[in-house]
Amino acid sequence: MSQETYLTGITTTGTPHIGNYVGAIRPSVDSSKDRSRRNFYFLADYHSLAKAEDPERIHRSGLEVAATWLACGLDTDNAVFYRQSDIPEIPELTWILNGVTAKGLMNRAHSYKAQVQANEESGSSDPDKGIIMALYNYPILMAADILMFKATKVPVGRDQKQHMEMTRDIAQRFNHRYGDLLVIPDAEINEHTAVLSGLDGRKMSKSYDNIIPLFSDEKKLRKLIMKIKTNSLEPGEPKETEGSTLFEIYKAFATEDEVRDIEKRYADGIAWGEMKQVLFEYINEHIKPARNEYNRLINDPAIVEQELVKGAERARELSVPYLREIRHAIGIRKLG
Repeated sequence: MSQETYLTGITTTGTPHIGNYVGAIRPSVDSSKDRSRRNFYFLADYHSLAKAEDPERIHRSGLEVAATWLACGLDTDNAVFYRQSDIPEIPELTWILNGVTAKGLMNRAHSYKAQVQANEESGSSDPDKGIIMALYNYPILMAADILMFKATKVPVGRDQKQHMEMTRDIAQRFNHRYGDLLVIPDAEINEHTAVLSGLDGRKMSKSYDNIIPLFSDEKKLRKLIMKIKTNSLEPGEPKETEGSTLFEIYKAFATEDEVRDIEKRYADGIAWGEMKQVLFEYINEHIKPARNEYNRLINDPAIVEQELVKGAERARELSVPYLREIRHAIGIRKLG
């Protein structure tokens, strides 16, 4: 069986929180060390234009996200780690894929339909008011990201399942017209991906303003953990682990033996203040080495830039000849 090729895009929006770490960063870092498969990780900076973000924020976010992944131990010797905007073959392939993509397919994209619905609900006479082409064409750029490196597996959340189906549809249309050049990828949706609750008990999300940033300093980290919502049970009263945000976060970081010990302490009626202190100390120790490395990288962006340039060179060793092949297939060739 041929080697599987995995590809993961990392959106450059803001600094990651501990929910991102547990759900996406940690498993991806582990995968980056797997020699049995090819791994591609990229900063999806062109995608940020779909949200018309502030230029300074896009720039800063690129540094913070790249530094986070490197600090957490991404193996850039085994995996290819690059910035989307450093691979000019990707936007060129995007334009080529425009030539085989039906407008009707794009009309069905959830993100586009959600914007149209918001316009209609606000009473606008123009359903497309404020919708930019970067948002509308987002699935085609995503398809180019995936198809450029012949990815066979793309780990995605359930919310990206439709985009993966679109990628497959676009690739099949291209192959039907020009021959079997593009690899048809499969989505890999992990139903067991950990989703952490935030400070208020809802899912940890920037939009709820309930996050714990991954690399908060010790003082801020402790302050945030102390704010986690609990019930009114007194010290000494047995407590349920089910539905406890403190327990859920602890379990995402701790070993099985440590979790069993905490379960016993819950049954014995651990005080919430004590449990918060236990959680703070555990997480702080766990992330301290990565936090120190993150701060070093943030203060010396040239190191991060060097890694991304190295990754782009490796990526382009593949994208340049592949795009040449694709251009030849569509009839864009030298005349003599």
